[in-house]
Amino acid sequence: MKRFFSTLIFIVLVAVSLLYLSDYSYLLRAVTKIYFTGHTTAFLSDYQQFENRVLPASENPQPWPLHKNYNSVDLSERLEVFHRETKTVAFVMFKNDSLYIEKYYDGYGPDSKSNSFSVAKSFISALLGRAIKDGKIKSLDQKVKEFIPELQGPYADQVTVGDLSSMASGQKWDEAYYSPLSVTTAAYFVEDLGKLILQQPIDEAPGKKYIYKSGTTQLLGMVLTKATGKSLTDYLYETLWNPMGAEYESYWQIDSEENELEKAYCCIASNAKDFARMGKLYKDYGKWEGQVLLDSSFVAKSIQARFPESPEYGYGWWLKSYKGHDVFMMRGHLGQYVMVFPKENIILVRLGHTKGPDGPTGDPFTPDIYTYMDAALELNPDAD
Repeated sequence: MKRFFSTLIFIVLVAVSLLYLSDYSYLLRAVTKIYFTGHTTAFLSDYQQFENRVLPASENPQPWPLHKNYNSVDLSERLEVFHRETKTVAFVMFKNDSLYIEKYYDGYGPDSKSNSFSVAKSFISALLGRAIKDGKIKSLDQKVKEFIPELQGPYADQVTVGDLSSMASGQKWDEAYYSPLSVTTAAYFVEDLGKLILQQPIDEAPGKKYIYKSGTTQLLGMVLTKATGKSLTDYLYETLWNPMGAEYESYWQIDSEENELEKAYCCIASNAKDFARMGKLYKDYGKWEGQVLLDSSFVAKSIQARFPESPEYGYGWWLKSYKGHDVFMMRGHLGQYVMVFPKENIILVRLGHTKGPDGPTGDPFTPDIYTYMDAALELNPDAD
């Protein structure tokens, strides 16, 4: 028996050593940071397992004003059951820029931090708009290679920053969240994320069609860092986060302490009410309390589909026409949402541990999204 265990330990040590020396060494980080914590994928509080940059609270915090009927409306039993089934942690709704409904679950509260996942992609697109406004980037048509000359691939000379924001990059990428061997998984755990991204060539003609790829947003984040000379965290804070009056300190995950590159495609750890500020900024076409933070024409373009055959996506924002209402939204893994109903002047934020089952094949929107859109419309105090 002693010989058996000695042999087993030897085999494990050899396997770990070989894994460490291979291209899949990131799996060791995955095991310790995700799987050994009892999870099978990234999770809401996993920012505690990684290195982060601090995104401070605003120097002049601006609490949301309370609606005259604040928290006076009970959620339906059907919706509450759905919250329990999908492990919602925050359900917050704003009407006319006032806090109308604020509900938390599972021990979470107003200042609890949770992983944004791909909600961060909308932040990156907003930073692109700000960099254009600031003259750091000429336009959506500026070539990526002017900032990242080492970009590889037969079409690397053609791809523009607008192609990155609209998910039309032509980049080689496998958007598989649950496969341990996919590049998407690798991006979450490698300690040199920039190196990994530059290994993904632009191998198809860009600007032709929408294909969702997290690596494309990461490449855009790298462009922004080069263009501004600042980290994404610092540039976000200076240009948007601080002026919008974010109330709470937040974090942005980085690949490692050595490289300090933000995971641009995901991973801002913040709270429902501060996430909602970006929704308000876009609802108001780039203005915040009279101050122009983004150009209105950029915002208008962002919330319109670039490709008619892909009406669900603009420039960093998801789009949906639902029951006669135009909705644009920020959207992340496991069901993180900031939904904006501009004509109704409603913003709804839902954060949680899971989004529930997928819907019919071919529908880019999962069933839970329809549940929350229905909830926003039903809870609208101005509804007939």
